[in-house]
Amino acid sequence: MIHQKNLKKGIVTLILLSVTATVFAQSNNLKLWYDKPAGKVWERAMPIGNGRLAGMVYGNPERETIQLNEATLWSGGPSRNDSKSALAALPEVRRLIFENKRPEAAALATKEIKSERDNGMCYQPVGNLYLNFPGHEHYENYYRELDISKAVATTTYVVNGVTYKREVFVSNADQVIVVHLSASKPASLTFSAAMFSPQKSTIITKEKNELVLSGVSGDKDGIKGQDKFQALVKVKLDGGEVAASDTSVNITNANAATIFISIATNFVKYDDISADESLRANTYLDKAWTKPYTQLLSNHINAYQKFFNRVKLDLGTSDSVKNSTDRRIEGFANGNDPQLVELYFQFGRYLLISSSQPSGQPANLQGIWNKEMNPPWGSKYTININTEMNYWPSEETNLAEMHEPLVQMVKDLSVTGQGTAKTMYGVGGWLAHHNTDLWRITGPVDGIYSGLWPSGGAWLSTQLWDRYMYNGDKTYLKSVYSALRGAAQFYLEFLIEEPEHKWLVISPSVSPENNPNAYFEEYKDRAGKTQRRGLAIDYGVTMDNQLVFDTFSEVINAAKILNLDKEFVGKLEAARKRLPPMQIGQYSQLQEWLHDLDSPNDHNRHVSNLYGLYPSNQISPYRTPELFDAARTSLIYRTDVSTGWSMGWKVNLWARLLDGNHAFKLIQNQLTPVGKNKGSANSGGGTYPNLFDAHPPFQIDGNFGCAAGISEMLMQSDDGALNLLPAIPDAWKEGSIAGLRARGGFEIVNMKWKDGKLSEVKIKSTLGGNCRLRTGNAVKLQGGLLSKAKGINPNFFYKNEKTATPIISEKAKLNPTGIKPTLLYDFATQAGKTYTLVGI
Repeated sequence: MIHQKNLKKGIVTLILLSVTATVFAQSNNLKLWYDKPAGKVWERAMPIGNGRLAGMVYGNPERETIQLNEATLWSGGPSRNDSKSALAALPEVRRLIFENKRPEAAALATKEIKSERDNGMCYQPVGNLYLNFPGHEHYENYYRELDISKAVATTTYVVNGVTYKREVFVSNADQVIVVHLSASKPASLTFSAAMFSPQKSTIITKEKNELVLSGVSGDKDGIKGQDKFQALVKVKLDGGEVAASDTSVNITNANAATIFISIATNFVKYDDISADESLRANTYLDKAWTKPYTQLLSNHINAYQKFFNRVKLDLGTSDSVKNSTDRRIEGFANGNDPQLVELYFQFGRYLLISSSQPSGQPANLQGIWNKEMNPPWGSKYTININTEMNYWPSEETNLAEMHEPLVQMVKDLSVTGQGTAKTMYGVGGWLAHHNTDLWRITGPVDGIYSGLWPSGGAWLSTQLWDRYMYNGDKTYLKSVYSALRGAAQFYLEFLIEEPEHKWLVISPSVSPENNPNAYFEEYKDRAGKTQRRGLAIDYGVTMDNQLVFDTFSEVINAAKILNLDKEFVGKLEAARKRLPPMQIGQYSQLQEWLHDLDSPNDHNRHVSNLYGLYPSNQISPYRTPELFDAARTSLIYRTDVSTGWSMGWKVNLWARLLDGNHAFKLIQNQLTPVGKNKGSANSGGGTYPNLFDAHPPFQIDGNFGCAAGISEMLMQSDDGALNLLPAIPDAWKEGSIAGLRARGGFEIVNMKWKDGKLSEVKIKSTLGGNCRLRTGNAVKLQGGLLSKAKGINPNFFYKNEKTATPIISEKAKLNPTGIKPTLLYDFATQAGKTYTLVGI
């Protein structure tokens, strides 16, 4: 009897321990937490934002630092960077390239096509807010967290038996940054608030409790800073006293304090800086000031969770969640921490919500967070991969509204880019090169090695079309048709016949930031020794061909849907037939260039020739098996370890190659502490302690790219069917995902799997139409008819354009795709209804 009681007691204890552990795991899984302050390290601080305002919270007890940004504070002012001498030089540059005189072509392009002055403006910081707490140098029980389920950063610690707490968030609902300070003992808060800005600025105090920072952005490339800003910091007290010096606000013996931070600029539009920044900042502050802290917090959480709560991911649990986030990153590659993948996925969504909101600016190279006046690459919009990657998760992970700022930027560029098309190339339509900024420049940026790439408009326009493929909204399609059409018009007029095959190609151009070993020039270094440097200038590069194919195809389809431009469509269809097909080279690789010049030892971070695999859908294991194998071979040659963003792209590519284990290996590489990854080239990429992606330095695109890749491992909708669990790795044997969106208006209400097999999925149809499913195991439709799929999917949103038959080198040795067999099902859906399928 005693034995049975002890046994029951032991079972109850185990159950309670299990429940406790589960609750702990669930409560901490969506939190980045640390047991040490950030100190002076920006990449240890916690990012907060609302798409317009942003802060980096350091959590230092004795001197809290909150580094501040406003999305429209950039150097310079309205400007253009078109080269006026480009048009006259264009025929000669083309002739030299066609005659394989690339050093001469590069020299002429550098002289005549490269922008003379404006290489893009910089995204710049507002400054810092410092909160100084005398006597807080010695503390204990320190803890700080960023709760991404609520978008609130919290710091707690104990000094002399008093527990101090700081809560910081950026409210989208009230358009201010809010800092709430409290203590466990009344009258214990004594601190001072001060500001600093690296900009040309002044700081004054106002009415004892307010700081006013006014300034103007920096100059660059000979363009005077014209972006005026004002930042207001105002303190509301519960008890205590407040006084002000010339440059600080000083609080003594308060019970609690709420600090309001309001920032605004004079920016209205890329060609309009006529706003009153002071009026704007004060208006935001006045509206928020009257609200109690509890209401501000509630407003903020409700506005944020409207987006964040749409998607939930469960990949299982482990004890690793009990460790601080920096320690989890250190142990991830060799441990078992599925919840860190969940956290990283949701952190990507958190960052997109925080850096890109409707009516605001798109997320730039650092999202919305930057502390430097001259940040790496200007923290601009690099549109030969990085800006597009920022938005890969937007539609699929149910953050469509966050896509809107990019859509608007493309509309802006479709206006400014018309001038570049006419001035530099003498054609209609619009284009952008590989970079742009707040002022929507569209001319070449930096040297011609990277800057002479006229395909930025093509890639950006595909984002507009892809959004339609998810929402099916013809009103939206009509609103972006002009931008789509203009991109296609540019290439229709700019394409030129190359001499060898008579294909239509883009010339001059480059394969983004790469060159074949065969293209080089010799020069003398400072010591007088002869050296070689690569030349990128070329024509008909694979990525350009793929992008033009997509641009033409999308406008052809859009025009037919809207019943527009029949004659123009005919011209596009005729030109599309004359584009170069993809080619498989002597090393069995997908050629990056028109000629077979690739090297198996090329480990460049860019994998531009694989655009056709992802994010495009021109390469498929089912429709183009030879190209599928060649793409895989190319990716193997490139190796895994690289810059952070490159590894994020590779997660998606391996997911499209239906290799979940290899995709997971890339996630392990990406979630490795910065500097520890070692590879043959571009090594050192990974993750900073605050989960920011490391190129290095910090670039946010890797965060977004990997988040999209995790989604692609679980669901794909690009290749004629809704493919469920297409690249599930062995490490994720059991789990669930809810809220993902697929093309054609389908939404995964909930999907569960066990032992790597689909057990149940609920699919909501928002547009109706045929739903074609691809699954790895048999399923049945509850209460409905499920049939074996035959022929082409009748659902337009799953239409695949026919990829041209590739040209294959006689030396190539191709392999079977080696993919696992799947089952294809069809069932009819009605808009607004949800359908349940279960594994059998």
